[in-house]
Amino acid sequence: MNALLGQKLSIITSKPQTTRKRILGILSNENYQVIFLDTPGILKPEYLLQEKMLQYVFNSVRDADIILFIIDVRDNRLDTETLTDKQIGNILNKSKAKKILLLNKTDLVNDSEIKRALNEIELLHMFDKIIPISAITGHNLTLLLESIVELLPVHHKYFPDDQVTDETERFFVSEIIREKIFELFQEEIPYSTEVIIEEFKEREGRKDFISAVIIVERDTQKPIIIGKDGIKIKELGQIARKDIEYFLERPVYLELRVKVRNKWRSSPTMLKNFGYILRNE
Repeated sequence: MNALLGQKLSIITSKPQTTRKRILGILSNENYQVIFLDTPGILKPEYLLQEKMLQYVFNSVRDADIILFIIDVRDNRLDTETLTDKQIGNILNKSKAKKILLLNKTDLVNDSEIKRALNEIELLHMFDKIIPISAITGHNLTLLLESIVELLPVHHKYFPDDQVTDETERFFVSEIIREKIFELFQEEIPYSTEVIIEEFKEREGRKDFISAVIIVERDTQKPIIIGKDGIKIKELGQIARKDIEYFLERPVYLELRVKVRNKWRSSPTMLKNFGYILRNE
């Protein structure tokens, strides 16, 4: 989605389960408007937050006219485990939407590996189209967009042409900070954190003031985020501020604090307070 929009809306890290909510992106042209719903990946939930993440997937599939199912072309399980997984089958088979499989990261493999994957997946007869792409190099993204537009139903535009998303600046600032936590910290720490923007003040003639709270699940995680003499949270603030300023196109003063909320990932009340609210709730 980021590559097609030419703008970074969804945060990206090398770790799985980085995306937690549905991110809406809008691509408008004189002749079409594509509304992308970027969802969390499909997973087997182990706690309530992951159940919410999976529900974003189900809701988005229900709303979609076209499903773009993206997998890493380097995955050696393409023919059996990945695409014939029961959970994936439940999601794809229950939808009457057109389905396009995207074999991503073709820049990292040779042509024979791409051909092998194509041959194996075609035998499953699960997709209307299979397109090898590289989001990072742009390979076949024009073909992908043409395929999407070809399959879109005829309808008036839902959004103004100059609108790119329906989310607020506060949301994207919190996502940028969370992205940097994923990059800086290892093991369970990124998955145990949430970022809440407590204050966001635009100040004429001065830097915008942003106060963010990093939520962790256990008392032992708080000193890890802060680091000795505050070195880690200072580093986090510096790298997050740079990306926030790039995104907002203006200077900001970023204040970070850490609070403990025990077992927040399994608390319906806290998840609701943190914005994990679905339309049927």
